[in-house]
Amino acid sequence: MTETSKVTTAPARPKFLRKGEQTRAAILDVALELASRDGLEGLTIGLLAEKMKMSKSGVFAHFGSREDLQIEVVRLYHNRFEQDVFYPSIKEPRGLPRLEGMFARWIKQVTVEIALGCIYISGAVEYDDRPGAIRDHLVAMVQAWRDALERCIKQAMEAGHLRTDIEVSQMVYEMYGLILALHHDARFLHIPGSVERAEASFRRLIDSYRPQGSDSASTSTPKNSKSAARKAA
Repeated sequence: MTETSKVTTAPARPKFLRKGEQTRAAILDVALELASRDGLEGLTIGLLAEKMKMSKSGVFAHFGSREDLQIEVVRLYHNRFEQDVFYPSIKEPRGLPRLEGMFARWIKQVTVEIALGCIYISGAVEYDDRPGAIRDHLVAMVQAWRDALERCIKQAMEAGHLRTDIEVSQMVYEMYGLILALHHDARFLHIPGSVERAEASFRRLIDSYRPQGSDSASTSTPKNSKSAARKAA
């Protein structure tokens, strides 16, 4: 996930794919669905071939190995995360509006994944102590998202929306904690209102990092001040 002044939209996807590319893309779509449900380790060539109504050799023709397939699934998930969460968010004004947009879309992504599962979260459980190429790809992609959050927080500090003495890594940690708690309570415990709790917690987190004298109602202060002035008059 990178951001420059010239690149603020998602890269264009090719409009036309050759037959082999179409088949490969279809295989990856099904593989991502299976991996989201059963985990990357639950993704097997046999199960995928059965779902695709193909032979195992036909599936293998598009991927060199099961590990290659798993890595491609991680890449596909990451690309879709960028399309749905990152790229729309960087169209927001720099600073707090962009950070709030990122978190709002992140929560929306989690709500979609409550029924399916999150590759980043399940992958962290599966590969936290298993070195190798799959873990390396997962770590790199999660770190890319964390780096994007850090940049956004720093921009909010530079814009005066957040205090300048913030420990950026601490704030990212707290944001990640809210998402993990949401995923746990909504997906595992099925607790109603988990999304609303995550949103309320994020608002309190933002308020705790605002500059002194600022509050969550700062954007509506001029309107409120005019109303108070009219009443006083």
